[in-house]
Amino acid sequence: MNTDHSQPKTIAEIGCNHCGDFETALEMIRVAAQFCRADVVKFQKRHPRELLTEEEYNAPHPNPTNAYGPTYGQHREFLEFTADQHRQLKECCEEWGTVYSTSVWDVTSAREIIPLQPTLLKVPSACNLNFNLLGLLADSYGGEIHLSLGMTSHEEEDRVVGFFEEKGRAKDLVIYSCTSGYPVAFEDICLHEIVRLKEKFGFRVNSVGFSGHHLGIAADTAALALGAVWFERHFTLDRTQKGTDHAASLEPDGLRKLVRDLRNVSKSLAYKREEILPVELVQRQKLKHVA
Repeated sequence: MNTDHSQPKTIAEIGCNHCGDFETALEMIRVAAQFCRADVVKFQKRHPRELLTEEEYNAPHPNPTNAYGPTYGQHREFLEFTADQHRQLKECCEEWGTVYSTSVWDVTSAREIIPLQPTLLKVPSACNLNFNLLGLLADSYGGEIHLSLGMTSHEEEDRVVGFFEEKGRAKDLVIYSCTSGYPVAFEDICLHEIVRLKEKFGFRVNSVGFSGHHLGIAADTAALALGAVWFERHFTLDRTQKGTDHAASLEPDGLRKLVRDLRNVSKSLAYKREEILPVELVQRQKLKHVA
């Protein structure tokens, strides 16, 4: 049962679902903030030349129908925004009353984003063992550090949390239960991992979240009941668009319903304040017969 009665926080992960178009990204912020009421809107920042070997950079995209360039590296470059554009994205988020964030995939990206002083930064599952990146964030970034644990062994989880404890930053760390797949079948969501993470690390880190790549929104409310506080879902304006993440993303009405359901269900996860609630007294007087 979720005994943390703080309101759940929902992150609309735009990632690269803007398809490289800056105006689309600005519109997605507006929709996520105003229509969906998401708490956070998140992007991604990468330096493909730093992340990829020369061979990987020059190889074709593994799924050519999703490619935005003749090579995988050029595809990734096409989807990138500059540090100044991220500054503008942050300003847009503030204008619409939501929180800006981004995942940082490498040291250069982190160095470019840290000066923007976002409230939180995310380390994706693919990069959670890049201790140069983790060290830079721990030493040079003062906000919350969110980190997904997809594709990560239990021993590696111990190393990551221990690293932030050694740096004195574990209480600023939010760890996410995550299965890395696009989309993920229900039998692979493995919601009980949230319970395991809370039991093992709950007293050592800030909190535990749930990063889902599944279809629909039913699993998220179950994750809330199991103790997740943060909820990250990919967000798109159109699930049929070209790109790897769109199929595992929520469209605006889906994200709006998710935010609504999480907030409402969160209110219900409580014990009765009194043995007989005021709302019950009227019915008791009308219906209940005591012999």
